[in-house]
Amino acid sequence: MRVIQVRQFGSPDVLMLEQTPEPQASPGQAVISVEIAGVLFAETMARAGNYPVPLPFVPGLEVAGRVIQVGAGGDESLIGQRVVARTNGLGGYAEQAVVDVTNIFRIPDDLSFEQAVGVFSSGQTAMHVLSTVQIEAGDSVLITAAAGSTASLLVQLVKQAGVRTVIGAARGKEKLAVVSRLGADAVVDYSDSNWVDEIRKLTDGKGAGVVLDAVGGDIGRQAFEVTANGRGKFVVYGWASGSGIALQTQELTMRGITAIGALGKGLTKTPEAMRQHADFALQEAAAGRLVAEIGQTYPLERAADAHAALEARQTIGKVLLIPS
Repeated sequence: MRVIQVRQFGSPDVLMLEQTPEPQASPGQAVISVEIAGVLFAETMARAGNYPVPLPFVPGLEVAGRVIQVGAGGDESLIGQRVVARTNGLGGYAEQAVVDVTNIFRIPDDLSFEQAVGVFSSGQTAMHVLSTVQIEAGDSVLITAAAGSTASLLVQLVKQAGVRTVIGAARGKEKLAVVSRLGADAVVDYSDSNWVDEIRKLTDGKGAGVVLDAVGGDIGRQAFEVTANGRGKFVVYGWASGSGIALQTQELTMRGITAIGALGKGLTKTPEAMRQHADFALQEAAAGRLVAEIGQTYPLERAADAHAALEARQTIGKVLLIPS
C-alpha cells in the first residue's frame, strides 16, 4: 500500500511517497481503509524534528474510513462500519491505518467522512478548551487564528453559548469573511498595525473578557495586552507561531488576569471525558449545529504541499489528505 514516510527531519520535501506491506491488526486493534486523513499543525512540527519522534515514521493522527479488519478476538461487527479514529500518533498518511479499538468512533449516518475528520480532533480540543474556562453570557471573547481548524469551531461553540460579543482575529480578507460567516460578531485583521486598538473599541475600552489563543509569539503577546484588567482570562492552547509568550506573575497580579494553560489541563482529564468531547462534536456536526470549514484537500502524494501551505499560513479551516 502507499504511505507517506519521513526518514529524516526537515522541510516538507522530506515527506516521501513509498510502498509498504498492508498492516495487520493485533488483538485490541483494527485496520481502517482510509478515505480521509486529517493534517494537523503539530504534524508539521514533528516532521521538522521539534518532537521526539523516532525515525522513520508515517505521520498522521486522525483518519476516517471503513474498518476492514479486527484483531484476534475483536468485535467483528466493526467490519464495514464508517468510523473516524485516532491513531497512536502515527500512521494516518496511508491507504490503510492501524488503530486501537478504543480510539474508534462510529460516524453518524448523516455525516460525511470529511466533516467527521473536520470536527473530530479539532472539536475535541475546542470542547476541552471551553471546559477549562467559565465563559459568561455578558463576556466579550477574542479568538485568535479564528479561521483555523480548531478556532473556527470555537467561534461557533462560543456564539451558541450565548456570549454577547465574539471577536475573531485572523489574517486577510478571505479568512475574515469565513470567520464572519461562522458567526463572529466582529472580525479584526491582525496584519493591521492597529488591530489591538480595534479590539479596545469593540469592547468599549475594557479589552476582551476572555482570550482564546493558539498562536503565541507577537500575536499572542498583543492578545494578552488586550485582555481585560480585573477579571480577564487568558487561555493558551497552542503556539502556532513557534514560540510562547513570557508572562510575569507580577503583571498577572497587578492586572488581575487569570492565565489558563488549557493543554496542560487536558493531561489530567480521563480518557472517558475526552471521548465525551469528541462524541459531542460528532453529534453536533451530524445535527448541523457544528460545521467544519474544509479549506483544502490534497491527494496523498501531495502531502508536502499540504504541510507547506499550513506552515505558510495559507490554509483555512481543516486540511485533508485523500489517499485513494
